[in-house]
Amino acid sequence: MNTQTNTPDYQECIQNAALAFLERHQAEHLNDISALLNRTINHLVSSFDVAESVAIKLTSLAHIELVEIAFRQRLDLDYSSATVVVIKDPIKGVCWSVPVSLIYERILNAPDNVRLRSANS
Repeated sequence: MNTQTNTPDYQECIQNAALAFLERHQAEHLNDISALLNRTINHLVSSFDVAESVAIKLTSLAHIELVEIAFRQRLDLDYSSATVVVIKDPIKGVCWSVPVSLIYERILNAPDNVRLRSANS
């Protein structure tokens, strides 16, 4: 096992690897978060030779970060209009201006859209 498991840089690197793994594979485990977490722990242990206890800790921290990322972006109603949606990420200090037509074209009207349903139904 790697002897650097107590250094902050090492742990941050492994936590980032866990976060990247969670982001890549979360869609495969939409209904079973424990399977995703276990898979991530196993990935850290096998790919990075991390002790299981460290992998559990860093996977848990990465999962918290993943949840925070998913909920920190906000719709900015003050700057949005009928044709443009403005989304802000206050932590990163960035915002995106997205045309509503692009949202419709790429998400709502996409052929593989099986998760979103019309609000009129």
